[in-house]
Amino acid sequence: MELRVSLSLLVLLLGLCEAMPFMSGVDYDIFTHEPEDTDLTTQILTANKDSEELLVEGDVAVQLQRNAVSCFFCKWKKSANGLVEVPMTISPDFSFYDRMKIEKAMLTFHEQTCVRFVPRSTEVDYLSLENGRGCHSYIGRAGGMQVVSLNRYYCVYNSIIQHELNHALGFYHEHTRADRDQYVKIHWEYIDPESKYNFNKQFGNTLGTPYEYSSVMHYGRTAFSNQNGKSAITTIPDPTVSIGQAQGLSTTDILRINKLYGCCKYACMMDAEVCMYDGC
Repeated sequence: MELRVSLSLLVLLLGLCEAMPFMSGVDYDIFTHEPEDTDLTTQILTANKDSEELLVEGDVAVQLQRNAVSCFFCKWKKSANGLVEVPMTISPDFSFYDRMKIEKAMLTFHEQTCVRFVPRSTEVDYLSLENGRGCHSYIGRAGGMQVVSLNRYYCVYNSIIQHELNHALGFYHEHTRADRDQYVKIHWEYIDPESKYNFNKQFGNTLGTPYEYSSVMHYGRTAFSNQNGKSAITTIPDPTVSIGQAQGLSTTDILRINKLYGCCKYACMMDAEVCMYDGC
Protein backbone atom coordinates (compact mmCIF):
# COMPACT_ATOMS: atom_id res chain seq x y z
CA MET A 1 0.00 0.00 0.00
CA GLU A 2 2.73 2.47 1.03
CA LEU A 3 4.69 1.65 -2.12
CA ARG A 4 1.68 2.42 -4.31
CA VAL A 5 1.15 5.75 -2.54
CA SER A 6 4.81 6.65 -2.95
CA LEU A 7 4.73 5.86 -6.66
CA SER A 8 1.64 8.00 -7.15
CA LEU A 9 3.10 10.95 -5.27
CA LEU A 10 6.30 10.64 -7.25
CA VAL A 11 4.30 10.86 -10.45
CA LEU A 12 2.60 13.96 -9.11
CA LEU A 13 5.88 15.64 -8.18
CA LEU A 14 7.40 14.90 -11.54
CA GLY A 15 4.38 16.31 -13.32
CA LEU A 16 3.88 13.13 -15.31
CA CYS A 17 0.24 12.52 -14.47
CA GLU A 18 -0.81 14.00 -17.83
CA ALA A 19 1.35 11.63 -19.84
CA MET A 20 -0.68 8.45 -19.73
CA PRO A 21 -3.97 7.43 -18.12
CA PHE A 22 -4.42 4.38 -15.87
CA MET A 23 -1.02 4.31 -14.26
CA SER A 24 0.24 0.89 -13.23
CA GLY A 25 0.30 0.19 -9.50
CA VAL A 26 -2.04 3.01 -8.45
CA ASP A 27 -4.64 2.27 -5.80
CA TYR A 28 -7.33 4.66 -7.02
CA ASP A 29 -9.45 4.22 -3.89
CA ILE A 30 -6.89 6.16 -1.88
CA PHE A 31 -7.67 9.28 -3.87
CA THR A 32 -11.31 8.87 -4.88
CA HIS A 33 -13.38 8.66 -1.71
CA GLU A 34 -16.61 10.60 -2.06
CA PRO A 35 -19.88 10.89 -0.11
CA GLU A 36 -22.41 8.12 -0.70
CA ASP A 37 -25.39 10.48 -0.64
CA THR A 38 -24.36 12.48 -3.70
CA ASP A 39 -27.50 13.55 -5.55
CA LEU A 40 -26.52 13.27 -9.18
CA THR A 41 -29.33 15.49 -10.49
CA THR A 42 -28.86 18.30 -8.00
CA GLN A 43 -25.13 18.41 -8.70
CA ILE A 44 -25.59 18.48 -12.48
CA LEU A 45 -28.41 21.03 -12.59
CA THR A 46 -26.69 23.29 -10.08
CA ALA A 47 -23.47 23.17 -12.08
CA ASN A 48 -25.30 23.94 -15.33
CA LYS A 49 -27.38 26.82 -13.99
CA ASP A 50 -25.04 29.44 -15.47
CA SER A 51 -23.82 27.44 -18.46
CA GLU A 52 -23.71 29.25 -21.78
CA GLU A 53 -24.19 25.98 -23.70
CA LEU A 54 -27.48 25.08 -25.35
CA LEU A 55 -28.56 22.11 -23.22
CA VAL A 56 -31.59 19.83 -23.25
CA GLU A 57 -32.60 17.44 -20.47
CA GLY A 58 -30.29 19.41 -18.21
CA ASP A 59 -26.92 18.24 -19.51
CA VAL A 60 -27.18 17.12 -23.15
CA ALA A 61 -25.27 19.53 -25.37
CA VAL A 62 -26.74 20.44 -28.75
CA GLN A 63 -24.42 21.23 -31.63
CA LEU A 64 -26.09 23.76 -33.88
CA GLN A 65 -23.55 23.65 -36.70
CA ARG A 66 -22.21 20.35 -37.96
CA ASN A 67 -19.72 19.72 -40.72
CA ALA A 68 -20.30 17.27 -43.55
CA VAL A 69 -18.66 14.32 -41.81
CA SER A 70 -20.66 14.66 -38.59
CA CYS A 71 -23.82 12.78 -37.78
CA PHE A 72 -26.41 12.52 -35.04
CA PHE A 73 -25.73 10.20 -33.60
CA CYS A 74 -22.78 8.03 -34.63
CA LYS A 75 -21.31 5.22 -32.61
CA TRP A 76 -17.60 5.14 -31.94
CA LYS A 77 -15.77 2.76 -34.24
CA LYS A 78 -14.86 -0.78 -33.27
CA SER A 79 -11.32 -1.90 -34.03
CA ALA A 80 -10.36 -5.24 -35.57
CA ASN A 81 -9.37 -6.43 -32.09
CA GLY A 82 -12.98 -6.12 -30.92
CA LEU A 83 -12.37 -3.04 -28.80
CA VAL A 84 -14.16 0.28 -29.16
CA GLU A 85 -11.35 2.77 -28.68
CA VAL A 86 -12.54 6.29 -27.86
CA PRO A 87 -9.71 8.84 -28.24
CA MET A 88 -9.68 11.50 -25.54
CA THR A 89 -7.67 14.25 -23.96
CA ILE A 90 -7.84 15.38 -20.34
CA SER A 91 -7.30 19.05 -19.55
CA PRO A 92 -4.31 19.99 -17.37
CA ASP A 93 -6.74 22.20 -15.44
CA PHE A 94 -7.72 19.13 -13.44
CA SER A 95 -5.78 18.44 -10.26
CA PHE A 96 -3.98 15.17 -9.63
CA TYR A 97 -6.90 14.03 -7.45
CA ASP A 98 -9.44 15.04 -10.11
CA ARG A 99 -7.47 12.99 -12.60
CA MET A 100 -7.52 9.97 -10.34
CA LYS A 101 -11.31 10.19 -10.03
CA ILE A 102 -11.75 10.51 -13.79
CA GLU A 103 -9.48 7.54 -14.46
CA LYS A 104 -11.23 5.43 -11.83
CA ALA A 105 -14.60 6.20 -13.44
CA MET A 106 -13.22 5.10 -16.80
CA LEU A 107 -11.87 1.85 -15.39
CA THR A 108 -15.38 0.45 -14.94
CA PHE A 109 -15.91 0.74 -18.69
CA HIS A 110 -12.52 -0.89 -19.31
CA GLU A 111 -13.13 -3.76 -16.92
CA GLN A 112 -16.70 -4.68 -17.89
CA THR A 113 -17.21 -3.53 -21.48
CA CYS A 114 -15.21 -3.43 -24.69
CA VAL A 115 -14.98 0.39 -24.54
CA ARG A 116 -11.51 1.83 -24.00
CA PHE A 117 -10.84 5.52 -23.45
CA VAL A 118 -7.40 6.02 -24.96
CA PRO A 119 -5.08 9.03 -25.31
CA ARG A 120 -5.67 10.87 -28.56
CA SER A 121 -2.87 10.93 -31.10
CA THR A 122 -4.01 12.27 -34.49
CA GLU A 123 -7.66 11.16 -34.50
CA VAL A 124 -10.10 13.72 -35.89
CA ASP A 125 -12.99 12.61 -33.69
CA TYR A 126 -12.22 12.62 -29.98
CA LEU A 127 -13.44 13.60 -26.52
CA SER A 128 -11.94 16.60 -24.78
CA LEU A 129 -12.54 16.34 -21.03
CA GLU A 130 -12.49 19.89 -19.73
CA ASN A 131 -13.01 21.82 -16.52
CA GLY A 132 -15.89 23.71 -18.10
CA ARG A 133 -18.86 25.68 -16.80
CA GLY A 134 -21.00 22.73 -15.80
CA CYS A 135 -21.50 19.01 -16.39
CA HIS A 136 -22.57 18.17 -19.94
CA SER A 137 -21.83 16.11 -23.02
CA TYR A 138 -23.00 15.47 -26.57
CA ILE A 139 -24.82 12.26 -27.45
CA GLY A 140 -22.63 9.70 -29.21
CA ARG A 141 -19.81 10.56 -31.60
CA ALA A 142 -20.67 14.07 -32.77
CA GLY A 143 -17.64 14.58 -35.00
CA GLY A 144 -14.40 16.46 -34.46
CA MET A 145 -13.39 17.58 -31.00
CA GLN A 146 -16.35 17.22 -28.65
CA VAL A 147 -16.21 18.59 -25.16
CA VAL A 148 -17.22 16.61 -22.11
CA SER A 149 -17.52 19.31 -19.48
CA LEU A 150 -16.71 18.24 -15.93
CA ASN A 151 -16.52 21.29 -13.70
CA ARG A 152 -14.05 20.24 -11.04
CA TYR A 153 -16.09 21.72 -8.19
CA TYR A 154 -19.42 20.09 -9.09
CA CYS A 155 -18.92 17.28 -11.57
CA VAL A 156 -15.86 15.23 -10.59
CA TYR A 157 -17.85 12.48 -8.91
CA ASN A 158 -17.79 8.87 -10.08
CA SER A 159 -21.49 8.80 -10.95
CA ILE A 160 -21.44 12.11 -12.82
CA ILE A 161 -18.28 11.30 -14.77
CA GLN A 162 -19.77 7.96 -15.85
CA HIS A 163 -23.10 9.66 -16.59
CA GLU A 164 -21.49 12.15 -18.99
CA LEU A 165 -19.26 9.53 -20.60
CA ASN A 166 -22.32 7.36 -21.15
CA HIS A 167 -23.94 10.26 -22.99
CA ALA A 168 -20.82 10.45 -25.15
CA LEU A 169 -21.22 6.75 -25.97
CA GLY A 170 -24.78 7.36 -27.18
CA PHE A 171 -27.18 7.07 -24.24
CA TYR A 172 -30.00 9.40 -23.20
CA HIS A 173 -31.58 9.69 -19.76
CA GLU A 174 -33.63 6.82 -18.40
CA HIS A 175 -36.66 8.95 -17.52
CA THR A 176 -37.09 9.92 -21.20
CA ARG A 177 -37.50 6.34 -22.47
CA ALA A 178 -40.56 5.83 -24.64
CA ASP A 179 -42.01 3.37 -22.11
CA ARG A 180 -41.29 5.52 -19.02
CA ASP A 181 -44.98 6.10 -18.16
CA GLN A 182 -45.22 2.46 -17.07
CA TYR A 183 -42.52 3.02 -14.46
CA VAL A 184 -42.60 6.67 -13.40
CA LYS A 185 -45.20 9.40 -13.12
CA ILE A 186 -44.22 12.87 -14.27
CA HIS A 187 -45.85 15.56 -12.14
CA TRP A 188 -46.29 18.25 -14.76
CA GLU A 189 -47.97 20.56 -12.25
CA TYR A 190 -44.65 20.94 -10.39
CA ILE A 191 -42.58 21.68 -13.48
CA ASP A 192 -42.06 25.14 -14.92
CA PRO A 193 -43.67 25.33 -18.39
CA GLU A 194 -40.33 26.40 -19.87
CA SER A 195 -38.70 23.26 -18.49
CA LYS A 196 -41.25 20.69 -19.63
CA TYR A 197 -39.36 19.96 -22.84
CA ASN A 198 -36.72 18.24 -20.68
CA PHE A 199 -39.20 15.39 -20.22
CA ASN A 200 -39.84 14.79 -23.93
CA LYS A 201 -39.65 11.08 -24.69
CA GLN A 202 -36.79 9.73 -26.78
CA PHE A 203 -38.10 7.05 -29.12
CA GLY A 204 -34.78 5.27 -29.46
CA ASN A 205 -33.72 1.66 -29.26
CA THR A 206 -34.03 0.27 -25.71
CA LEU A 207 -31.83 -2.68 -26.78
CA GLY A 208 -34.36 -5.07 -25.29
CA THR A 209 -33.39 -4.09 -21.76
CA PRO A 210 -35.80 -3.30 -18.93
CA TYR A 211 -36.40 0.11 -17.39
CA GLU A 212 -33.75 0.62 -14.73
CA TYR A 213 -34.41 2.76 -11.64
CA SER A 214 -30.81 2.31 -10.49
CA SER A 215 -29.30 3.38 -13.81
CA VAL A 216 -26.64 6.07 -13.59
CA MET A 217 -28.66 7.76 -16.34
CA HIS A 218 -31.80 8.18 -14.20
CA TYR A 219 -32.52 11.62 -12.80
CA GLY A 220 -33.79 12.13 -9.26
CA ARG A 221 -37.23 12.96 -7.97
CA THR A 222 -36.90 16.72 -7.82
CA ALA A 223 -35.31 17.25 -11.24
CA PHE A 224 -36.71 20.48 -12.72
CA SER A 225 -39.27 20.81 -9.91
CA ASN A 226 -40.20 24.42 -9.15
CA GLN A 227 -42.02 23.61 -5.92
CA ASN A 228 -39.29 23.61 -3.25
CA GLY A 229 -38.47 19.94 -3.21
CA LYS A 230 -41.76 18.43 -4.38
CA SER A 231 -41.26 15.44 -6.65
CA ALA A 232 -41.37 16.01 -10.37
CA ILE A 233 -40.77 12.27 -10.89
CA THR A 234 -42.41 9.52 -8.83
CA THR A 235 -41.72 5.82 -9.26
CA ILE A 236 -44.73 3.55 -9.79
CA PRO A 237 -46.27 1.47 -8.43
CA ASP A 238 -43.91 1.84 -5.45
CA PRO A 239 -43.22 5.55 -4.84
CA THR A 240 -40.38 4.80 -2.40
CA VAL A 241 -37.97 3.31 -4.94
CA SER A 242 -34.69 5.24 -5.02
CA ILE A 243 -33.79 7.12 -8.20
CA GLY A 244 -31.00 9.56 -8.97
CA GLN A 245 -28.72 8.17 -6.27
CA ALA A 246 -26.64 5.76 -8.35
CA GLN A 247 -22.97 5.70 -7.41
CA GLY A 248 -21.95 4.35 -10.80
CA LEU A 249 -22.92 2.21 -13.78
CA SER A 250 -25.53 -0.43 -12.99
CA THR A 251 -25.39 -3.95 -14.44
CA THR A 252 -28.07 -2.88 -16.92
CA ASP A 253 -26.03 0.17 -17.95
CA ILE A 254 -23.09 -2.14 -18.60
CA LEU A 255 -25.25 -4.60 -20.52
CA ARG A 256 -26.57 -1.81 -22.74
CA ILE A 257 -23.08 -0.59 -23.61
CA ASN A 258 -22.05 -4.09 -24.63
CA LYS A 259 -25.23 -4.64 -26.63
CA LEU A 260 -25.08 -1.26 -28.39
CA TYR A 261 -21.51 -1.89 -29.50
CA GLY A 262 -21.94 -5.61 -30.17
CA CYS A 263 -19.41 -6.57 -27.54
CA CYS A 264 -21.20 -9.11 -25.37
CA LYS A 265 -19.00 -11.97 -26.58
CA TYR A 266 -15.82 -10.00 -25.91
CA ALA A 267 -17.01 -8.78 -22.51
CA CYS A 268 -18.02 -12.30 -21.54
CA MET A 269 -14.53 -13.60 -22.27
CA MET A 270 -13.00 -10.83 -20.14
CA ASP A 271 -15.37 -11.19 -17.18
CA ALA A 272 -17.38 -14.34 -16.51
CA GLU A 273 -19.96 -12.38 -14.49
CA VAL A 274 -20.97 -10.51 -17.65
CA CYS A 275 -22.18 -13.83 -19.09
CA MET A 276 -24.85 -13.91 -16.43
CA TYR A 277 -26.43 -10.66 -17.62
CA ASP A 278 -29.72 -11.37 -19.31
CA GLY A 279 -29.22 -11.12 -23.05
CA CYS A 280 -25.43 -11.06 -23.09
